[in-house]
Amino acid sequence: MNEEALERLETHLGTLLFVGVAAAASLLAIGLVLWMVNANATVATWLLNAGLIVLMATPILRVIVSVVEYARGRDWFFVTTTLAVLGVLLVSIVLALKTG
Repeated sequence: MNEEALERLETHLGTLLFVGVAAAASLLAIGLVLWMVNANATVATWLLNAGLIVLMATPILRVIVSVVEYARGRDWFFVTTTLAVLGVLLVSIVLALKTG
């Protein structure tokens, strides 16, 4: 990968991580406030769950963006390595859902 492609990857990943963490924090904060004031337990629970899902999905999305950018840069070693990481993450999720 050339310098421009690496810089683009870092920019995309930085934006993704910032937006993911900010969205998760916002959902969790709003859900926590609603839960604490007993406004609407269903909405509060939904917001808290959504915040946790966004927080957990952010690293997975980071890996997916990395695969796409490495493929655009034709860096096949990192495409393969990152796909292996994505495979491990997906197997972990499937096993967690199966046993959960």
